[in-house]
Amino acid sequence: MDKVNLVDKFALITDYWKPKIAGELNDSYIKLAKLKGEFVWHHHEKEDEMFLVVKGRLLIKLRDRDICLEEGEFFIIPRGVEHLPVAEEEVHALLLEPKSTLNTGNVENERTVSKLKFI
Repeated sequence: MDKVNLVDKFALITDYWKPKIAGELNDSYIKLAKLKGEFVWHHHEKEDEMFLVVKGRLLIKLRDRDICLEEGEFFIIPRGVEHLPVAEEEVHALLLEPKSTLNTGNVENERTVSKLKFI
């Protein structure tokens, strides 16, 4: 067991919207991702998903409202809820989700990362 320094780990990430695994907790991964621009509308059929903003500001669009997350804030998206993450400027986000969670949920496209890497 080693401690994890988030600043050091985020420095290793060069691509946007490609989460990396920073740790494992029971049946979940702690993922780190740099986000910039607009992602894709999607939902996760079987998994809840938590976004914690470490740096920057993240907008999560839902079909009925928008959630703006500032540094140090998190939001849990319940399974089945369609959402669209948007980052006007670079965001550093920590995600906590089951190991089975695909980043694009029910959508498979060029942004889908099916094999996650550890950092």
